[in-house]
Amino acid sequence: MIALQKLIVVATVLFFAALLSSPNARAIELAGAWATSVDQCNKVFTRKGREKKIGFTNFSGVYGGGFIAEADRLRGKHEICKIRSKKESDKTINLVAACASSIMLSHVQFILNVIDENTVSREFPGMVDMKVEYHRCQI
Repeated sequence: MIALQKLIVVATVLFFAALLSSPNARAIELAGAWATSVDQCNKVFTRKGREKKIGFTNFSGVYGGGFIAEADRLRGKHEICKIRSKKESDKTINLVAACASSIMLSHVQFILNVIDENTVSREFPGMVDMKVEYHRCQI
């Protein structure tokens, strides 16, 4: 189950990195922190250091986890993903990203649906009715 959660976070991070690098994807500004529950944002994310950079709390996974979208990449608690390709149509984005964790490298494909400017939903190809929603956190 933990591996599935990590895969979901990695794929989501990659997707948002692609959106941030595309001039056509500016309909929604994705930069920032996204959690599976808006009520858990302060338990998933924190600001660290002098620059008050957004990071993950020690037990962020216990509260549903999330990802941080930055310029051309997405960060999960234990992985960093770089967007390699993307295809957009309406409010759906198909993304392929290269992700690295402390133990492996992988390419991940996922589909993200923009619900509104503060909510996105990730679908999993081949897994009927499997979706995970992410909500923008105001940290």
